[in-house]
Amino acid sequence: MPTLLTNDNISQRELVMTSIEGAVVLVTGGRRGLGAALVDEVLARGARAVYSTARSAFDDPRPAVTTAVVEVGSQDSIDALAGIAGDVDIVINNAGVLLPAPLLTGEMADVVNTFDVNAFGPLRVVRSFAPILAANGGGAVVNVHSVLSWLGGSGAYGASKAAMWSITNSLRTELAGQNTHVLGVHAGFIDTEMVSDIGMPKTSPAVIAARILDGLEAGALEVLADDTTVAVKAMLAGPVENLTFASSH
Repeated sequence: MPTLLTNDNISQRELVMTSIEGAVVLVTGGRRGLGAALVDEVLARGARAVYSTARSAFDDPRPAVTTAVVEVGSQDSIDALAGIAGDVDIVINNAGVLLPAPLLTGEMADVVNTFDVNAFGPLRVVRSFAPILAANGGGAVVNVHSVLSWLGGSGAYGASKAAMWSITNSLRTELAGQNTHVLGVHAGFIDTEMVSDIGMPKTSPAVIAARILDGLEAGALEVLADDTTVAVKAMLAGPVENLTFASSH
């Protein structure tokens, strides 16, 4: 079964349980897929307001939802959002890009863009919103990684998610002093448009969203959101040659 990992000794941090009810939540990449499911789920759990972002303009008719065009590759774009979203309590970094070309033969521009969006993008968001979270009592940061963080064979995507895993673990230490709860999420394949061509078992976005928020509210430091991720995490102490991803189409 998926698991929630807690640890009370990260920088001597006491376990923080983050309440979604009454909170103001930012979800990057909230237009569709897992992001849209996260917006739905935080509203169902009583969030007071949600900022939902995408790279192009979109509408959400619900009064509690404010949509915004944000490019996570641009610090100016993120700072502009922070200028109007000073009430945010919870930041969920979900936006990402999948450019699966091989590292050796793919366009180098695609490799750089993948890291810029998947690794540096969430870091930019946290750097911009950390002072806001501190001013609002600490709050929480949720970073969505991938089971491919731990598996070779998925090109720049997996490498960028591995970098994000490390960034999350460092941010947890750096943000402990302001009482910000940092949750890292690892998930296998989610039934979204991004991975529709990959012939692997997939979990619905709604199920993954619920597991993420269960972990957040329980004070988890890491959520392993499906059985595949649990199995791969258990393999990290074994032979490195076993940590290879192979897809079927």
